[in-house]
Amino acid sequence: MRNQVEQVLDEIRPMLQRDGGDVELVEVTADNVVKVRLRGACGTCPGAIMTLKGGIERLMKQRLPEIVAVESVA
Repeated sequence: MRNQVEQVLDEIRPMLQRDGGDVELVEVTADNVVKVRLRGACGTCPGAIMTLKGGIERLMKQRLPEIVAVESVA
Protein backbone atom coordinates (compact mmCIF):
# COMPACT_ATOMS: atom_id res chain seq x y z
CA MET A 1 0.00 0.00 0.00
CA ARG A 2 2.82 2.40 0.87
CA ASN A 3 4.29 2.11 -2.64
CA GLN A 4 0.91 2.84 -4.23
CA VAL A 5 0.48 5.92 -2.02
CA GLU A 6 3.98 7.10 -2.97
CA GLN A 7 3.09 6.75 -6.66
CA VAL A 8 0.05 9.00 -6.22
CA LEU A 9 2.13 11.53 -4.29
CA ASP A 10 4.66 11.47 -7.13
CA GLU A 11 1.84 12.58 -9.48
CA ILE A 12 0.93 15.47 -7.17
CA ARG A 13 4.45 16.54 -6.22
CA PRO A 14 5.30 18.55 -9.40
CA MET A 15 2.28 20.82 -8.86
CA LEU A 16 3.33 21.51 -5.28
CA GLN A 17 6.96 22.06 -6.24
CA ARG A 18 5.96 24.69 -8.82
CA ASP A 19 4.62 26.74 -5.92
CA GLY A 20 7.69 26.16 -3.73
CA GLY A 21 6.27 23.33 -1.67
CA ASP A 22 6.40 19.56 -1.38
CA VAL A 23 4.75 16.66 0.41
CA GLU A 24 6.37 13.86 2.39
CA LEU A 25 4.70 10.55 3.22
CA VAL A 26 4.96 9.90 6.95
CA GLU A 27 2.82 6.79 7.34
CA VAL A 28 -0.08 4.74 6.05
CA THR A 29 -1.96 3.49 9.10
CA ALA A 30 -3.53 0.05 9.48
CA ASP A 31 -6.95 1.65 8.96
CA ASN A 32 -5.82 3.23 5.64
CA VAL A 33 -5.31 6.81 6.78
CA VAL A 34 -2.45 8.48 4.93
CA LYS A 35 -0.36 10.83 7.07
CA VAL A 36 1.73 13.39 5.23
CA ARG A 37 3.92 16.35 6.08
CA LEU A 38 3.59 19.44 3.90
CA ARG A 39 6.96 21.07 3.25
CA GLY A 40 8.26 24.42 2.09
CA ALA A 41 5.65 26.94 1.00
CA CYS A 42 2.90 24.35 1.45
CA GLY A 43 3.71 23.98 5.12
CA THR A 44 2.96 27.63 5.88
CA CYS A 45 0.41 28.46 3.19
CA PRO A 46 -3.01 29.67 4.37
CA GLY A 47 -4.54 27.42 1.69
CA ALA A 48 -2.75 24.28 2.92
CA ILE A 49 -5.97 22.64 4.13
CA MET A 50 -7.54 23.17 0.70
CA THR A 51 -4.45 21.65 -0.92
CA LEU A 52 -4.56 18.72 1.48
CA LYS A 53 -8.29 17.92 1.31
CA GLY A 54 -9.28 19.27 -2.11
CA GLY A 55 -6.16 18.18 -3.93
CA ILE A 56 -4.13 15.44 -2.29
CA GLU A 57 -6.96 13.60 -0.51
CA ARG A 58 -9.32 13.83 -3.48
CA LEU A 59 -6.78 12.38 -5.93
CA MET A 60 -5.61 9.78 -3.42
CA LYS A 61 -9.17 8.48 -2.93
CA GLN A 62 -9.79 8.45 -6.70
CA ARG A 63 -6.68 6.38 -7.36
CA LEU A 64 -6.88 4.24 -4.20
CA PRO A 65 -10.52 3.91 -3.06
CA GLU A 66 -9.48 1.99 0.06
CA ILE A 67 -7.88 5.16 1.48
CA VAL A 68 -10.10 6.63 4.19
CA ALA A 69 -8.47 10.04 4.67
CA VAL A 70 -5.31 12.07 4.24
CA GLU A 71 -4.10 13.97 7.31
CA SER A 72 -1.29 16.43 7.84
CA VAL A 73 1.18 15.95 10.69
CA ALA A 74 3.73 18.39 12.04
